[in-house]
Amino acid sequence: MEMKAIDQELKNNAYPGRGIVLGKSKDGKKAVTAYFIMGRSVNSRNRVFVEDGEGIRTQAFDPSKLTDPSLIIYAPVRVLGNKTIVTNGDQTDTIYENMDKQMTFEQSLRCREFEPDAPNYTPRISGIMHVESGKYNYAMSILKSNNGNPDSCNRYTFAYENPAAGEGRFIHTYKCDGNPLPSFEGEPTWIAIEENDIDAFTDKIWNSLNEDNKVSLFVRFIDIETGKYETRIVNKNK
Repeated sequence: MEMKAIDQELKNNAYPGRGIVLGKSKDGKKAVTAYFIMGRSVNSRNRVFVEDGEGIRTQAFDPSKLTDPSLIIYAPVRVLGNKTIVTNGDQTDTIYENMDKQMTFEQSLRCREFEPDAPNYTPRISGIMHVESGKYNYAMSILKSNNGNPDSCNRYTFAYENPAAGEGRFIHTYKCDGNPLPSFEGEPTWIAIEENDIDAFTDKIWNSLNEDNKVSLFVRFIDIETGKYETRIVNKNK
């Protein structure tokens, strides 16, 4: 597998949909995550990220324009002890609640599948970061229709133990723009994380997303030794 540059991956794809990046800073001191949302419809674009405890939630920017909250209003990020959960839907809550009952990340998602938004059947993408006592590992999941056939759900989990400094993985909902939108294919893209600074990393991702379609971005750097974190939120709607 060839390591990719995250800015080029984003600049060359007008509509990756929603995306999750997990990895480690170049100096190896920070666990890194980013989550972004994009939109083509008025309803999807009418959103912002807001802080919610240690996590975030989506919120309508203009409540009068909100037509269907079912798949666009949710908590993308929640924290359960030393675990940070990042997803593209309300499966964040499913993972949180089931892992709190001692289920694994993979087991927690067994009761969920792709979104019921025919004909796209948008994949549910999820990530979890485990930072404890100077150790860090993470996992990613994607739940997809069977090549557009909603009768079957294909489930993939990818686990990364002791990830290397300056590296990450990137997974997103759509392979590219289209009608219907084609689902992401393959394992998460291997990317370089060249930054130690959260603002530089945030700017790189935000400035690389398609100007017309980008909506919001969340970035968090967690100190692997202490568990303390810094967060950045960028919203197009202000």
